[in-house]
Amino acid sequence: MAKQDSLNNKVVWITGASSGLGKALAQECALQGAQIVLTARRMDELENVRQSLVNPDQHICISADITDENQVRHAYEQVLNQKGRIDWLINNAGLSHRALIADTTMQTERAIMEVDYFSQVFLTKTVLPTFLKQKTGRIVFVSSVAGLLGTQYRASYSAAKAAIHMWANSLRAEVADEGVGVSVIFPGFVKTNVSFNALNGEGKAQGHQDEAIENGLQPEEFAKIVVKSLLADEEYIVVGGTKEKLGVLVSRLSPSTLYKMIRKMKVK
Repeated sequence: MAKQDSLNNKVVWITGASSGLGKALAQECALQGAQIVLTARRMDELENVRQSLVNPDQHICISADITDENQVRHAYEQVLNQKGRIDWLINNAGLSHRALIADTTMQTERAIMEVDYFSQVFLTKTVLPTFLKQKTGRIVFVSSVAGLLGTQYRASYSAAKAAIHMWANSLRAEVADEGVGVSVIFPGFVKTNVSFNALNGEGKAQGHQDEAIENGLQPEEFAKIVVKSLLADEEYIVVGGTKEKLGVLVSRLSPSTLYKMIRKMKVK
C-alpha cells in the first residue's frame, strides 16, 4: 500500500477499545479525522470512550465477545450496515499472563491462545473478503515485544503473540498484490491495566499492577507513534523504551546474549 496523508473519513474498526491501548488508538485516529468503530464486551465502557473522542456522533459502538464467532459475524454485519466499508481493522483485544509455566493449567494456556490468537484469526478471516473486494485497506495486529523475545511469567502470552505475528506475515505475503496492507505492532511496557487483567496460573485475574508496566510509556504517546507509523505504511512497528528496543536488536544479533539478559530482567 502507498503512504497515506491522513485518516480523514476513513473507517477504523478497533477491538479491545474500551480501555488502554485500544482507547488511546481510538482517540488518536479520531484526532486524525477517522470514523471509529469501537468494539469490546461492555457497551457502557465503549460509550464512555466514544464520548471522549473528537466528533463523537460520527463514531459507533458495537459490543461483542470476540471469542464468540456468532457475535463476531453479527458485529461485522453491523459495521458494514452502518459504515459501508472498513479501511483499517486494528486487532487489539488481548489477554496477558503472569505465572510460571509449571504453575499454569492447560485451561489457562488455551484461554490465552483463544483470545490472543484464534479470535483475531477468525475476525480477520471474516473481514478479509471486504478488504479484497475494496482492493484497499490495512489489517493491523497488536502483538508484543514479549512475542519477539519470550520472557519468564509470560510464556502463554509470548507464544500467542508470536503466533499472531507469524500468521500476519503469511497473510501479508498472500494479499500483497491485492492492495491490502498488513502491519504488526510490538508494544513494550505501556502503562495500561493489562497487568490487572492478566491471568495467573489458575486463570484468575492477577489484580495488581506490575512495576515494569507502571513505569512504562504513556498510552497516548504509544498511540501517536503507532498511527504515524501506520500512515507511513510501516509493517513492523516496535514501540517501547530503550530496554525493549535493545532486546529486539540483541535478539537478531546474538540470541544467546539475549537469553542471559532476559534472565536478569525485571519483568514483573
